[in-house]
Amino acid sequence: MSFDERAFFDERSESRPGRFQCPKCRRTNEYSVRWVRRTKKSRLPPGSDDHDRAKFAKLRNYLLRLDDEVTCKACGRKFEIPSQHSLMFTDQLAGLPNSDELEREIALASGEEAPAAEPAKPALPARFTRKPQWK
Repeated sequence: MSFDERAFFDERSESRPGRFQCPKCRRTNEYSVRWVRRTKKSRLPPGSDDHDRAKFAKLRNYLLRLDDEVTCKACGRKFEIPSQHSLMFTDQLAGLPNSDELEREIALASGEEAPAAEPAKPALPARFTRKPQWK
């Protein structure tokens, strides 16, 4: 039997957020990217030979990115998504820290205190907040 992925994997479409920077306007935004999750079936398909059994034992669940381009939310131009993560194994996704935890760990490791909240902005002078007198 030749290797056919549909015989060894179940497919499910999903959408995951991704943070990308537009190369034209240089603005970073959150984009929804379509992926296909392929999970290994629980047992071999009928008619498998020893070669297929060996391949099946080595298979892992993975995500395959379907979208190659996204449209910038700021300038409206299409740009290509960096291709370094077009295929990701799901066992590598588990346990990844989120960006807030990572920033906190870096600050603690460098000997700094945890990043403080941004200082409050000073109040605007009255000349900017009062209603105009003319009509």
